[in-house]
Amino acid sequence: MPVRNICCIGAGYVGGPTCSVIAYKCHDIKVTIVDLNQARIDAWNSDNLPIYEPGLDEIVFERRGKNLFFTTDVDGAIQEADLIFVSVNTPTKKSGMGAGMAADLAYVEGATRRIAEVAKSSKIVVEKSTVPCRTAQSMRTILEANSTPGIHFDICSNPEFLAEGTAIKDLLNPDRVLIGALQTPEGIAAQKALAEVYTHWVPADRVITTNLWSSELSKLAANALLAQRISSINALSAICEATGADVDEVAYACGRDSRIGSKFLKASVGFGGSCFQKDILNLVYLSEQLHLPEVAAYWKQVVIMNEYQKKRFVRHIISTLFNTITNKKIAVLGFAFKKDTGDTREAAAITLIKDFIQEHARVAVYDPKVDHEQIFRDLSEPGIVDNRKEVEKHVTICASAYEACHDADAVVLVTEWDEFKDTALD
Repeated sequence: MPVRNICCIGAGYVGGPTCSVIAYKCHDIKVTIVDLNQARIDAWNSDNLPIYEPGLDEIVFERRGKNLFFTTDVDGAIQEADLIFVSVNTPTKKSGMGAGMAADLAYVEGATRRIAEVAKSSKIVVEKSTVPCRTAQSMRTILEANSTPGIHFDICSNPEFLAEGTAIKDLLNPDRVLIGALQTPEGIAAQKALAEVYTHWVPADRVITTNLWSSELSKLAANALLAQRISSINALSAICEATGADVDEVAYACGRDSRIGSKFLKASVGFGGSCFQKDILNLVYLSEQLHLPEVAAYWKQVVIMNEYQKKRFVRHIISTLFNTITNKKIAVLGFAFKKDTGDTREAAAITLIKDFIQEHARVAVYDPKVDHEQIFRDLSEPGIVDNRKEVEKHVTICASAYEACHDADAVVLVTEWDEFKDTALD
């Protein structure tokens, strides 16, 4: 049976753009995006969307109120839908078993229980959040234990491969769409129904169908392989600086080898973003659980290398400024973890600025898209000690790059925004 009604639980970075594009490309499908956060839903219904992505505004404004709806009525949307995307947050656990590495699946479990409680007809449930391998198994257990007679749930895994800053382009023209399902007649039928939603605009040969576990693991594997390239070139950048080689030249020479390619070989302060660190740590945790300590140690080194690169950068700045930055003004250009996004999750700037504050520097920050309040939130330690006042004493947020750099002892370029290029800045 073709899908006519989609509900997406979670109006965040994945659910919002993905389902807006589905509504934009499939006028015959009603798409409802639900979230318990009233302020976030209000923002999606306003002129000022809660997420900045090039091209997202036009798509939302074009379909909103026609076949794209944003609401906090989770139960109503679940009951109406034939297909439900579970697109909630899966942060790394802060405490308990697997703290610092395993994903916290509380939100996924909560959403799954809700579906089981309120569904009055059979549904296809699609796991859209980045989740550790075999999460679908626990979702299935919950759905089967809580479902009522005559109601059947099929589970698909449909990981997203969006990059912040190019999410809409990635959705309109994806390299691949991956759909995993149990290889039972019902599972294969559900897989086909979801594939037909995507083939409204994606060529059929780009829709890859796999078993459930392959699909879940492919997402972690892809992010781990990309992050590993960044850590590899950053490890080489340390050798380049020690020997007098130019890392950009080395990367260019290696990148011309068609087997290696140039993507993700840009030496930098390290990778940030919501997925790389989280997914690698997930892979580390999974390897440990599967009693593969050498595999765990291998992937963990990618994260260690990333932290080392940030610390090395700070040390370099301090040594250049005669080994002290106390009361010196440091201009930080860029706060988002990469250009063309307002996303600051795991941004390198956070680590750098916290280190500058500890060294008693005065920090002036400018980023064209990140909200001032977000910067202060990211720099203040949430939890036991509230150091917001301490942060505000050291950090000034500026309205332009020139204002940030005025009278600065050092200018630190963290995010590669186009407006920071030497052709755009004096």
